[in-house]
Amino acid sequence: QAHLVESGGGLAQAGRSLRLSCAASGTIFDIADFGWYRQAPGEQRELVALIMRGDVTTYADSVKGRFTISRDNTKKMVYLQMNNLKPEDTGTYYCYLRAWARNGPRDGAYWGQGTQVTVSS
Repeated sequence: QAHLVESGGGLAQAGRSLRLSCAASGTIFDIADFGWYRQAPGEQRELVALIMRGDVTTYADSVKGRFTISRDNTKKMVYLQMNNLKPEDTGTYYCYLRAWARNGPRDGAYWGQGTQVTVSS
């Protein structure tokens, strides 16, 4: 099994930046997708950014040009640099991993506990 721990959330004013980090632990044999989702109050969880095999990335249209996802495979970490934050970026940000981990399925999906991001206007 893999376990994910997020850090870096908090309160920011509109136009400022935050950087989220997510560390994966456990014996991981292969990573397919590593990234971030978010959920605003009363809304469904949505994809923010994902980095896939071959370092192919995908972003929600609402964050393109403002957010950048990156990862460090040796440290089993993924990062989300969030620039020019907007109040609508407010929500709980969840780290997501799809991977083959020891004692887990070949295509297991794992979620972190979430970190709160609040952007004030």
